[in-house]
Amino acid sequence: MDTPVIELDNVVKNYYLGPVTVPALKGISLKINEGELISIIGTSGCGKTTLMNILGLLDRPTSGEYRIEGRTIAECSDNELSTLRNKNIGFVFQQYNLLARLDVLQNVYVPLQYRGMTKADMQARSREMLKLVSMEDREHHKPNELSGGQQQRVAIARALVGTPNLILADEPTGALDVKTSDDIMNLFIRLNKESGITVVIITHSPDIAKRCPRIVSLSDGFIINDTKK
Repeated sequence: MDTPVIELDNVVKNYYLGPVTVPALKGISLKINEGELISIIGTSGCGKTTLMNILGLLDRPTSGEYRIEGRTIAECSDNELSTLRNKNIGFVFQQYNLLARLDVLQNVYVPLQYRGMTKADMQARSREMLKLVSMEDREHHKPNELSGGQQQRVAIARALVGTPNLILADEPTGALDVKTSDDIMNLFIRLNKESGITVVIITHSPDIAKRCPRIVSLSDGFIINDTKK
C-alpha cells in the first residue's frame, strides 16, 4: 500500500501587489508517495518556485490543504513548521548555498546544530554522508576550493545529514555542465533506490525530468500532465 509523504488538495497561492491579485498556483492537487523519485517541470513563471516554497514549508497556501506526513500545515504554528522542516526535509539548491567561512565537514553538519547533538556525533554523522556522496577526502576544504559538482555533492550530503523523509531539489543541475549534471542525477537516482528516500526535483530541463520515473508538468499555475513510466 502506498504511503503518502505529501498531499496537496486544491492548493491556491496568490500574491498581492497593492490592489492587484497575482495568482501563482491555481488549484494544485498532488500526492507524492514514500520512495518516489519525481520531477516537476515547467518554464520560468509557471509556478515551480512557488510550489517548491509551499512543499518545503517556506510559505503557506492562500487556500486549499497541504498535508505532510499526514499533518495538516494550516494547523501548525511557524515554530512547528520550522521543526517539521528541519526534521523532515532536506533542501538542495542550484547555487549550493554553502557557507564560505566553513569547511566541508562544518557545512554538512549545520542542520544538526539545532538538534542538541554533541560535536563528535555531528561530525561522525556528517562523515557518513560525505562518504555516501564520495566527498570524504575533501572534508577540510573550503567551498571555493571545490568544483561546482563537488559543491553540489556537499550540498546533497548536507540535505541528507538529518535523515529527512523528503529531499527537495530546486534546479540542482542548473549551474553545472552536462557531464556533471548527469553525475548528480545518477547520485539522486542511486540514493532514491538504495535508501528509499523520496526525492522531488524541480527543473526546467526535459533531459533532467525524463530521468525520473514520474514527471509532473506545470503551466501557468496548473498541473497539465502527470505521467509515470
